[in-house]
Amino acid sequence: MDSAHTPEVYVYIRTVMSMVIGLSLAQLLTRLAGFVQAPGKNKIYLVHIGWVLSMFLFIIHFWWWEYRLQSVAQINFGVYLFLICFCCLFYFLCVLLNPPSVEDYGGFEEYFISRRHWFFGLLAVTYAVDLIDTLLKGEAYFRSLGWEYPIRNVVYVILCIIASITANRRFQAAFVIVGLIYQITWIFRLYDVLPV
Repeated sequence: MDSAHTPEVYVYIRTVMSMVIGLSLAQLLTRLAGFVQAPGKNKIYLVHIGWVLSMFLFIIHFWWWEYRLQSVAQINFGVYLFLICFCCLFYFLCVLLNPPSVEDYGGFEEYFISRRHWFFGLLAVTYAVDLIDTLLKGEAYFRSLGWEYPIRNVVYVILCIIASITANRRFQAAFVIVGLIYQITWIFRLYDVLPV
C-alpha cells in the first residue's frame, strides 16, 4: 500500500480527527452546560468536575501537539487508522464523563465511582497510546521531550490502574487535583508556542 505526505493528506487527516475531537469536546461542554441549566437536578461531585476539566485540557492539548503530525515523513492507512482510534479513546472517555442520566446512581459521585474501572482503564490506555503517537512524530521529537515525558506517562498509567481499583475518595480527589496542576504546568513548560 502506498503512503503519502502532502499538505492535502495532512489537512484531510486533521479534518477527520477534528470531527471526533469535536464530538468529544461537545460531550464535555454539554455536561458543564447541564450543570448551569439545571443546577439542582443532580448532586455535583467535584472529582467528576475535575476530570471533566482535565479531559478538556487534555483534548485541547492533544489537538495543539498534533500539529507535529506534519513532520511525519509518510502516512499510510495504518497510521491514519491509529490516529482515528486514538481520537476515539478521547471520545469514549468524554462519554463516560457525560452520562445521559445519573438518576439510577443517586448523583455523580456514585456514578463516577461505579464507572471508575472503565474511565481509568481507558485513560491508562490513552497515556500508553500517547507514547506511540509521539514516536510517530519521530525519534528526535520524542527525545526532545526529555526523560520527564515517558516517566510522566508511565506514572499516569500506574495511577490510573490504582484509581480504577480503589474507591477511596481521598485518593480520587488527590489524583485529580495533583493531575490538573501537573497537566497545566506541563502544557506551559513544553508546549506553549508552536514551532514556525
